[in-house]
Amino acid sequence: MMGISGPVLTIFIFGTLIGSFLNVCISRIPEHKSVITPPSHCPQCSARIRWYQNIPILSYIVLRGKCAGCGLPIPIRYLLVEALTGVLFALVFSRFGFQYATLLCWIFTSLLIAITFIDLDHQIVPDCLSLPGIGIGLAGAILLPWIPWLDSLLGILLGGGILYLVALVYELLAKREGMGGGDIKLLAMIGAFLGWQSIFPIVLLSSFIGTLVGVPWMLLKKMDARFVIPFGPFLASAALIYLFWGGPIIRWYLAFFQN
Repeated sequence: MMGISGPVLTIFIFGTLIGSFLNVCISRIPEHKSVITPPSHCPQCSARIRWYQNIPILSYIVLRGKCAGCGLPIPIRYLLVEALTGVLFALVFSRFGFQYATLLCWIFTSLLIAITFIDLDHQIVPDCLSLPGIGIGLAGAILLPWIPWLDSLLGILLGGGILYLVALVYELLAKREGMGGGDIKLLAMIGAFLGWQSIFPIVLLSSFIGTLVGVPWMLLKKMDARFVIPFGPFLASAALIYLFWGGPIIRWYLAFFQN
């Protein structure tokens, strides 16, 4: 950890704790279970996980990725979510420092992480995450010196509207459903947090990432164009890239079309 300041390291640890809770959300929300009760337990043998077995990252390493009760493997996703949340929280803090907007960005980041892994596992974007996220993003724009509230409102309308239009055109041409309603609400949530200016760059960037990942994946799995790849993770990845490098992306985007 040499070269990392004390506050950043503290924020990283705090982020891993949030990541541990996000793992609970990722596991239970698709099954419509409470994220509060019962306490953390092994999904295989139902053995309760003690506090010293639930220390983010460290416990996974000490237990060698296995349940202390039944010895069955713990999915590596638990480790990845904790580490990813810690890193992103530290990056947000390094980017924005001590201000109210940092808390807003942590909430935004947490929602994107939870949505990404739920979408990867179940091909759904839960309304219980995206819809409150829209409200939080708009409220943050109204209450905090983050972005103008009108930009946030337009971001909701444009984000939801553009994907709805894409989904409608695709369904008319292909005679089958393409873009899901969850993705539409997710982009509306992204627009609420980042403003309407972010929508077109994020759509382009997510499509580019989706092509880079999706086409090789379909070729590897020998799937045709009907193979469903969740689009939510690509939108979330593009939104995070925009969160940290939105200014340069906007400048490149405008220069590209001007040229």
